[in-house]
Amino acid sequence: MMRRRMTLLTGCTALTLALGATACGGGSPVAAGGGDKALGGQTVTVAGVWTGSEQKNFQKVLDAFSAKTGAKTEFVSTGDNVSTVVGSKIEGGNAPDVVMVPQVGVLQQFAKKGWLTPLSATTEKAVDAGYAPVWKKYGSVDGRLYGLYFKAAHKSTVWYSPDALDQAGVKPPKTYDEMLKAGRTVSDSGLAAFSVAGEDGWTLTDWFENIYLSQAGPEKYDALAAHRLKWTDASVVRALGTLGKLFKDRQLIAGGPKEALNTDFPGSVEKVFGPKPEAGMVYEGDFVAGVAHDQFGKTIGQDADFFPFPAVDGGAAPVVSGGDAAVVLKDGRNAKAGMKLLEYLATPEAAAVWAKAGGFLSPNKKLDLGAYGDDVARATAKSLVGAGDSVRFDMSDQAPAAFGGTKGAGEWKLLQDFLRDPSDPKGTAAKLETAAAKAYQG
Repeated sequence: MMRRRMTLLTGCTALTLALGATACGGGSPVAAGGGDKALGGQTVTVAGVWTGSEQKNFQKVLDAFSAKTGAKTEFVSTGDNVSTVVGSKIEGGNAPDVVMVPQVGVLQQFAKKGWLTPLSATTEKAVDAGYAPVWKKYGSVDGRLYGLYFKAAHKSTVWYSPDALDQAGVKPPKTYDEMLKAGRTVSDSGLAAFSVAGEDGWTLTDWFENIYLSQAGPEKYDALAAHRLKWTDASVVRALGTLGKLFKDRQLIAGGPKEALNTDFPGSVEKVFGPKPEAGMVYEGDFVAGVAHDQFGKTIGQDADFFPFPAVDGGAAPVVSGGDAAVVLKDGRNAKAGMKLLEYLATPEAAAVWAKAGGFLSPNKKLDLGAYGDDVARATAKSLVGAGDSVRFDMSDQAPAAFGGTKGAGEWKLLQDFLRDPSDPKGTAAKLETAAAKAYQG
């Protein structure tokens, strides 16, 4: 749920921003963008969920495209419900040319409705050369490439206060059990171990997904994500039991389950990096760094750092990701120019624009790590790209929204209930299967 969580941290309402091409050019023409102002006089409309700093930074990428091609750009922020907004625009004859889609399930939905144009041979060639095959898989439907993953999130990072761990005399752990043991040591030193954002159900799905991927392995992860494996499977019950080790230990969670269920994502970061720390660690994606830096003035790598989500029960350390895929709508007024924008977005040059601005990871392995502005961003990017085909996309983002992405329902609510009372993993698994079966059938 990268998109939901990033929208939460900006706290902004949806805006519409229309900006013309930049006045400054520079650099050599790029074939991907048409080259030598070849798109002069044309306007590419882009819709996406981004607001606030994300929208501003993406506009820098669009401006670079404009400077090279002469095309003007217009960005429209959709809010979280991309599917509904884009559908209404198509019905109203006002479809954007390009949409930045934050969920695999939504991309598949758009493709199956016949809304999308397969990406050009130029873009597909760039993806084959610059991306691990798994990213092409997540961007494809029925063997055709429709989505280019431009922005990614590394969601297997545990963020911590170096001071808190130093005072407790503990080092970043390598296994899940070591992490809980280190957490108890942190707790003994005066702070709770973890701040958990239980008010936002998507954070709990992320906890489960990392444990499940490491403990059960990628094949079962893929099967569960596609609901080829039932949630009543023993591997799910086992993973819930492992997660329950954390949830039932009141020494580990700041304020216990009750307070966690009243803590949203930004609040969970504040409990570790705010002016009055209550915990030493918070699990979530690389975007924690943006909140710690922008809202609480922390220097990333000094006042705030991360360790990889640790391996569980002898499995491989997990790398769970999310991402925003660019797609081209058939009904866009300027779909051909939109396709040229995607050819540009597939280049490391485009990714470097946002990498320099911060708050961004690219799955494009051809992007020089030197483009990132700090060592921590370089480390997370290296880990994401280095994971290659072992990366797995956020499971809840692959599920129907009724199960994996609806507040107060489905997986979000059932894992909140499990946080409240983690005593019955088998019963929770049964409830998850009932909800999943209904959603996937629908």
